[in-house]
Amino acid sequence: MSGALAERTALITGASQGLGLEIARAYLEAGAAGICVCGRDAATLERAIAELREQALPGQEVLGEVADVSRPEEVDRLVALALESFGEITILVSNAGVYGPKGRLDRTDWREWTRAVEINLFGSVLPARALIAHFIDCGYGKIVQLSGGGATGPLPGLSAYAASKAAVVRFAETLAEELREHRVDINAIAPGALNTRMLDELLAAGPELTEAAPAFYQKALEQRQSGGVPLRKGAELAVFLGSAASDGISGKLLSAVWDPWSKLPEQRKDLDSDLYTLRRIVPDDRGIRWGGA
Repeated sequence: MSGALAERTALITGASQGLGLEIARAYLEAGAAGICVCGRDAATLERAIAELREQALPGQEVLGEVADVSRPEEVDRLVALALESFGEITILVSNAGVYGPKGRLDRTDWREWTRAVEINLFGSVLPARALIAHFIDCGYGKIVQLSGGGATGPLPGLSAYAASKAAVVRFAETLAEELREHRVDINAIAPGALNTRMLDELLAAGPELTEAAPAFYQKALEQRQSGGVPLRKGAELAVFLGSAASDGISGKLLSAVWDPWSKLPEQRKDLDSDLYTLRRIVPDDRGIRWGGA
């Protein structure tokens, strides 16, 4: 995908470490003219900005700002900074996210539970909301939402994470329909099981998570030992969804690991359907015939 993002600019949230930072690296490699990254921890973000600026080639601009994307005023400030510097934002990548409290729902701290929803869901909605008018004025735009396994199946012990990530996907599907006529594509990414600080949090939860979801905790241990999915896979999908190659593909949840996403431009006619979306499964879908009403 070298050069796939030439002359494009991007705002990438939660990019001070982990997958967000890897996406920022990949965007520079793909030729993005400018990237603006944010994170909540100033020291970590400063290190990330320094690394990205060292990687950037002449003509590539790297901006960074401490921001909590669950706070409207901070999102507005972040977007204003990027627009003032770049003049135009082509791509929004909403990567900021947290697991939140771990354990059985009634034993979690309610303030921590709602805070996780604020970061994961509001942190996806607010940046998109702040850029919609800009994208419409430009007649073009790309929004890439990070979702994950929490959206496609139950995650006992991580109810705030699972609920908010499912909400992010339905938000992406809905916004995609609202903005389809304006050539603004919105898609969600499932990057796979990553060995990041969030995995460290799961393992550190120990007894709390083991009690609520012993199988899931065991799977996390195995993931640590196996190395997990490379961050680069999710970053490459984020590049594709930010590029012209994905124009017209919208309202989808794509797996960086399991879906043939690089070949989707050849299958556009089949994508005008509920493929790669969250939908209810009924008996007929599984070949079960109970008879109709």
